[in-house]
Amino acid sequence: MSEHEHGQISIHTENIFPIIKKWLYSEKEIFLRELVSNAVDAIHKLQNANLMEGLGLADDYVVELSLDKEAGILTVKDNGIGMTADEVRKYITQVAFSSAEDFVEKFKNLENKNEIIGHFGLGFYSSYMVADTVEIRSLSYQKDAQAVQWKCDGTTDYELWEIDKKDRGTEILVHLSEDEKEFLEESRVKDVLKKYCNFLPVTIRMGEETINDSSPLWTKPASEISDEEYKEFYQKLHPFSPEPLFWIHLNIDFPFNLKGILYFPHLTSEFDVAKSHIKLFCNQVFVSDNTPELIPEFLRPLQGCLDAPDLPLNVSRSYLQNEPQVRKINEVITGRVASKLNDLAKKDKEGFRKIWDDIHTFVKFGMMQDDRFYDKVKDQVIYKTTGEEEYTTLPDYLVRCKLDHENKVYYANDEAAQATYLKLFKGQGIEVLVLDAMIDNHFISFLEHKNQDVKFERVDADVTENLIGDDQTKKIVTGEDQKTTEDRLQELFKGAIAVEGLEIRVESLKDESVPGMILLSEQTRRMQEMTRMMGQGADTLFKDHTLLVNSANPVVKKALQLVDEEKQGMVANQVYDLAMLAQQSLTPERMDAFLERSGKMMELIG
Repeated sequence: MSEHEHGQISIHTENIFPIIKKWLYSEKEIFLRELVSNAVDAIHKLQNANLMEGLGLADDYVVELSLDKEAGILTVKDNGIGMTADEVRKYITQVAFSSAEDFVEKFKNLENKNEIIGHFGLGFYSSYMVADTVEIRSLSYQKDAQAVQWKCDGTTDYELWEIDKKDRGTEILVHLSEDEKEFLEESRVKDVLKKYCNFLPVTIRMGEETINDSSPLWTKPASEISDEEYKEFYQKLHPFSPEPLFWIHLNIDFPFNLKGILYFPHLTSEFDVAKSHIKLFCNQVFVSDNTPELIPEFLRPLQGCLDAPDLPLNVSRSYLQNEPQVRKINEVITGRVASKLNDLAKKDKEGFRKIWDDIHTFVKFGMMQDDRFYDKVKDQVIYKTTGEEEYTTLPDYLVRCKLDHENKVYYANDEAAQATYLKLFKGQGIEVLVLDAMIDNHFISFLEHKNQDVKFERVDADVTENLIGDDQTKKIVTGEDQKTTEDRLQELFKGAIAVEGLEIRVESLKDESVPGMILLSEQTRRMQEMTRMMGQGADTLFKDHTLLVNSANPVVKKALQLVDEEKQGMVANQVYDLAMLAQQSLTPERMDAFLERSGKMMELIG
């Protein structure tokens, strides 16, 4: 080559650099990732050449960064394969696209400006986001190669000349612009390196300090990793987070390459379940921490990392949304999570129960979203129960509690409010499931759809025959008429309680301690709860409902013996209001009447 070559970068446009600055400025720190990644690639190429050509090299490979504040230069240096003058011309001075106008038009609506880098192989040129001038000093590994230096000041003109350089590899000297001197601060550069290059497979140094972990945990076999190492690595990815509930180690070679470790975290009120929390890497280079396309929606709480070397480094959201491999990754993750849940449930039942409260919402949501996930985990889902065991699966419950040849599941959604009903059921040895999470109302309907011979009924929807005694035919003689206890109580309560939509039903329950209960049919309740969730007030919940009066209760019996109709009315309304309070708040008017009546009844006792 001539002693000092001058030329023009072959890009067929007047000036690429203002366009790069304009379109990539908001993500300017990305230049450091690109330069360090290129340096690592150069080392990998030399390692391959070493094997293929039998070079016999035994170097310690390293990427070194240095800062010269006085000169305003940031340098990225590697001891990789290096470049000859011809290779500099080929890889640096030729940028393949036709015109600035086409470039701007094609990418004017681009969400992620980093995508531009990937489209045109502009990784090296991203340095002009922060630089006025960039120099390259390089010596190829080839025998008798001549070292060269390239220089460009942000125009299409460049210089290329031979230099005296003894050490193999490439140095990139970035002459930082006046307003980009933040990249001369050691702390700023380290932060960027930790973000993007923390797990690159080649040692990265600044001075004597090694910046990265070149052998991250996901690159090692799971059989060689202890639980403590998994927990320590979790803290590297998500500092100051509580200990994870469990984790899944991925190491897939076919039909695509995917490695990583996924953790299910302890969820707190500050945790954003709508956001993706997986860090995506490409050959150990950090790409993004917001790639929800890779994870099923119901598993968004998962944290950790995925390394997908077949995805492009500067991957875009639109690419992920349309790439078939992403759908396969999504399916694999779903399957691995299901398998992990099955393993936990079968091998460590006690441990599984301890984490169930943290994960059940997402498991149920996943079952409703994904049929394959449902099929894999349906028999491992556990439910809190009033039976001898604290938790049960649905198949086990149905085997134990099949009543009258029906697959009926009794459940409570508020143990405190439904304590009276639970007491009655427990007294008769009837097991009840507790389904009190926000998702459970939808999950119950989903399970009935999936298992059409199974019906769920809340404990306050009706009373079963098991709860009813035999005291239904006792006569009370009044003059010439004969009326059953049931008839008299019907008349008393119906005449005393003026509430629209109320029906009175009288039964003699085996448990005498309960004076009255509110019943609302399962179908009516579900419809009304759905209406309430759509924005209607809670006062519509009990428009149509039933008061079950327990004729075996001493207070109810006493009401029939009272001669004073006013006092009978007070007892009837008190029974109703107490039953209602177990379900929901009384209206202000009803509450005032309840408090006034309670005072009067206390006076009568005195």
